[in-house]
Amino acid sequence: MMDDSLNSLKLFIEGVMSSQYPSVMSKKTSKKWRLWPSSLAARTGLLLIVGIGLVEACGLMIHTLDRLDFDRLTQEQEAANRATAIYRDISEVDSVDRIDEINDLDPMHGFTIFLSNQPDLQKISPRSQKLEQTVSHLLTTVLFPPELRPKEIIAASDRDTHRSAIAFQLPDDNKWLNISYTLSSPNPFTSATFPIAFFVMATATGLLTFWGVRRLIAPVGTLAAAAERLGQDVNAPPLPETGPLEVARAARAFNNMAHRINRFVNDRTQLLLAIGHDLRTPITRLKLRSEFIEDPTLQKKFIADLDELESMIKATLDFGKDSARHEPIVSIDLTKLLHALIHELQETHPDKKENILLCEPTPHITTKARPISLKRALQNLMENALHYAGNVSVTLKIEQLSSIKDPHHDKRIVILIEDDGPGINEEALDHVFEPFVRMETSRNRATGGTGLGLSITRNIIHGQGGDITLNNRQPNGLCAKVTLIA
Repeated sequence: MMDDSLNSLKLFIEGVMSSQYPSVMSKKTSKKWRLWPSSLAARTGLLLIVGIGLVEACGLMIHTLDRLDFDRLTQEQEAANRATAIYRDISEVDSVDRIDEINDLDPMHGFTIFLSNQPDLQKISPRSQKLEQTVSHLLTTVLFPPELRPKEIIAASDRDTHRSAIAFQLPDDNKWLNISYTLSSPNPFTSATFPIAFFVMATATGLLTFWGVRRLIAPVGTLAAAAERLGQDVNAPPLPETGPLEVARAARAFNNMAHRINRFVNDRTQLLLAIGHDLRTPITRLKLRSEFIEDPTLQKKFIADLDELESMIKATLDFGKDSARHEPIVSIDLTKLLHALIHELQETHPDKKENILLCEPTPHITTKARPISLKRALQNLMENALHYAGNVSVTLKIEQLSSIKDPHHDKRIVILIEDDGPGINEEALDHVFEPFVRMETSRNRATGGTGLGLSITRNIIHGQGGDITLNNRQPNGLCAKVTLIA
């Protein structure tokens, strides 16, 4: 069977979808990376948002620095204009009235104005030729009488403390008009447009990243869904070979692989059915010829062997027909199905009615499956338990997954079919699912069977997208655990 190959492919693509590493990580590594998202979409989105966020932060930082320089130049220019205007007001007043004029002025916040016999720069250093040239240029460009222009201008500026001072030597009495001021530190966050721009950029980036990641990851989700369908039905429809070049190439390769798997399964099934059908004719002839055997003991043994061979061929044909079945997947009430199976078993084995139990409480569960095939698989497991152990107990429950590989499948349906029989050797728990395998020590020829029941059951369960495992119970008994997608 190609079930193992299909399941491996399914797990591989689901691993790509959820970006799980193929190897088992240590507890230390898992703890270290517990904040790292598990899905490819989340990882891609996180990387894009972090990367674009860094670019935005760099852009905003450059904008902030440029804004700080612009605000600083604007403040310096406004302070120089204010100092020039103050000098003009004082120089136009008679020398005896200048102190009163200074007291009547309403300067900007942080300005200090006073007259002195010597320039007083308030111990501000170093001397600023740039500020001197700026003030001198302002006095020459405005309409200002040349006779009122200062004899000398001395300026100093300290960029660390944002303090500046300008001393003007008045033209008529040789006194110095000293103007000192402290500029406030520019703050770009006081701008109303800055938080709006940041919010708009962050929102637009998040939305575009979310939309782009979903569009880019959508083909991977489609591929994972196609692999899941292929694991349940080798005749599933092919993927559309559209989209970007890489996606179309992957879809084409997947369709080719699915076609080869389908052809292999069909060829194997047809070969199996043909061999089983052709063997029936010689068996019938041998039965007819056995009537001419004179020794009754030999004749009885000969016919018994032919009956057993015919039984094996019938089971083989059933096995092949089950693989070729094209039953559609529909929504079924799993709870009602189990109740019906338990009721049928109790009617068929009235002497063991008390040993056929469905554990309560039974949750109401609906799932998608092939109803006839699933019923046959569960019935086979229950009849095996009842036949080999004399009792069967069925439990239905929903199991939450603690480690989620696929966020869309965070829970699963679990059906436990248990008995109190002799169980199976631990080494043979997986081996019994192989075709024509019978465990002589616990389930021998005396009890009947050809060794295909569990193989058929496993194929049906795998075809439903689920799994089946066997485990020995303590102190004795066997538990068949069937898991289905919720």
